[in-house]
Amino acid sequence: MSRDGQTYAAAGVSLATAGAVVERLRAAVESTRTDGVVGAFGTFAGLFALDDERLLAASTDSVGSKLVLARRAGALRWCGADLAAHGINDVATTGAEPLFFLDYVAAGTIDPEQVVELVEGAADVCRAAGCAILGGETAELPGIYRDDELDFCGTVVGLVRRDELVDGSRSTVGDVVVGLRSAGIHANGFSLVRRLVGDDALDAELLLPPTRCYLDEVRALRRRADVRALAHVTGGGIAGNLARVLPQGVGAVVDPSAWERPAVFHWLAAQGVAEDELRRVFNIGIGYCAVVPETDVGPGDLVIGRLEAGVAGVEWSDA
Repeated sequence: MSRDGQTYAAAGVSLATAGAVVERLRAAVESTRTDGVVGAFGTFAGLFALDDERLLAASTDSVGSKLVLARRAGALRWCGADLAAHGINDVATTGAEPLFFLDYVAAGTIDPEQVVELVEGAADVCRAAGCAILGGETAELPGIYRDDELDFCGTVVGLVRRDELVDGSRSTVGDVVVGLRSAGIHANGFSLVRRLVGDDALDAELLLPPTRCYLDEVRALRRRADVRALAHVTGGGIAGNLARVLPQGVGAVVDPSAWERPAVFHWLAAQGVAEDELRRVFNIGIGYCAVVPETDVGPGDLVIGRLEAGVAGVEWSDA
């Protein structure tokens, strides 16, 4: 256990409750299923068939409470980048290329300068990814949002051919897990980070670097390797997210000593966040995982784990 109550749950966020909500929504979502829907509910990106050859991949998310600290630090542009990168990363787990992005900004009172910063940050990432921003919605909702706070949400839609779909189903015992390094915390776990920071001075360079967009790395890896599964490491950490893309009967053992963590995770530990909580909530330095055959590993690849039989989900090698 983390000492001094330095846990995500103590900060007001329960990953277990989030999982329970998904399960309660499953029946309602499945009741709307049409012939175009491909795959199961609860993946990183939903899939919908355009025709026999092409699938749309779509994902919606928000920046979350990172916005509170970013506004204090004058770093809202980074949160715009967070949102676009997060959505593109989710869609890319299917092998899809991003097509377009839509955003939603809401506040009790709209500050135009803040909206511009957020959208410009998203545009920086979208331009680099070849993803168009089609538009969105700006909502002024007094009485719903607290004074001076705002919310930023967005949807990314991409396109993938059926014969190029990455869905984890071909992953097998003996494959390895390649880790792609994170820039730091990215955009998950900030209710806990805010609790730790309190009213103290804020080190934006340590805590707030934006989410890395992994699209180019995924493209490059797929050109030279048989990529069988892709996982975006967000809330729930490496174990919670990698497990989502592994087939039944196949698990992974991950070696947490295989990479050096960014300094921010040492800072979190120094604030009283225990190792098990770090692994459960944060990416601890790996923002994306790819499952490939061992024979496809290149000289620059960071191998962090291996798929094994008899393992339930994802286990740590030092457990």
